Amino acid sequence: MKDLQTLAAEIHSCGCCPRLAEYLEQSRARYPGYWSRPVAGHGDPEARLFILGLAPGLHGANRHGRVFTGDSSGRWLWGALHALGASSAPDSIDAAHPLALQGVWVSNAVRCVPPGNRPTGDELARCRDFLRRELEALPRVSVVLALGRLAHETYLKLRGLPLAAHPFAHGAMHALPGPPSLLDSYHPSRQNQNTGVLTWEMWLGVLGDALRRSVA
Repeated sequence: MKDLQTLAAEIHSCGCCPRLAEYLEQSRARYPGYWSRPVAGHGDPEARLFILGLAPGLHGANRHGRVFTGDSSGRWLWGALHALGASSAPDSIDAAHPLALQGVWVSNAVRCVPPGNRPTGDELARCRDFLRRELEALPRVSVVLALGRLAHETYLKLRGLPLAAHPFAHGAMHALPGPPSLLDSYHPSRQNQNTGVLTWEMWLGVLGDALRRSVA
């Protein structure tokens, strides 16, 4: 737990990416009540399932300081985890709202909100060390659920594995050399929800699969 707290403090104070640091400065000026700093992961220190998203949303985690909080992606994430018995609440309204997870940790590939929700390759690469240290501090994790292609590729690059050998596909389970294994899902973004790329039934199904595999 101490390692996770130390890591969170480092993440919150990080300013390694000039473009993202400038965007956060603009966010602080435009939205004085927002968190507008890098956002650390959240969950159970004994987690066996690690859910890896892309980045904080401008008016979601960047506003509140907690991953997947205050937006439509979060409502689907916590709502499904609550329905599956892994979250104490069906939504995360703000960082002060009590929210405990059982066996699950939630984080992002990039810890700062990126302009247009599009991090660059360099920004993804700089943030990977935070992911490495986070997983090292969560030694019981057996499954990483990647939300979207960029999260999927981030985890494979962290492991030094070829992307071509493990193509992203919703619901795909990738056999990797040693744990944690990798499971894919479409991101529960508003766009994917509204277009039907990801339905609630698909989302609940892949999360349930991830939870079952993590304790198998």
